[in-house]
Amino acid sequence: MEVLNPGELELIAAKKKYPDDHRERATRMVFDVREQTGTRMGSISKVADQLRVHREALRTWVHQAEIDGGKRPGASTSDAQRIAELERENRGLRRADEILQVDGARKM
Repeated sequence: MEVLNPGELELIAAKKKYPDDHRERATRMVFDVREQTGTRMGSISKVADQLRVHREALRTWVHQAEIDGGKRPGASTSDAQRIAELERENRGLRRADEILQVDGARKM
């Protein structure tokens, strides 16, 4: 049985349904509509229908943009990415530790 080192495993991210520039444009449009109308009501629905984007997807993007902009509490995108990287590294180190413990027990 071949044992892979943690660095040898590569995770492939799922393909995004909407390109990043489309997401950013849609998010900006929501903020523009809110500024023009002076209300938050209906802004996501209006932009989602206009751009043919799923409303819940747009709502998620706007929510995250508000967090990243400091308008809402929560983990920023960069913090979430860093946490994910550290969790991956931690899993790899735990696997390596388990392998070393098993290997050490065999030698005894």
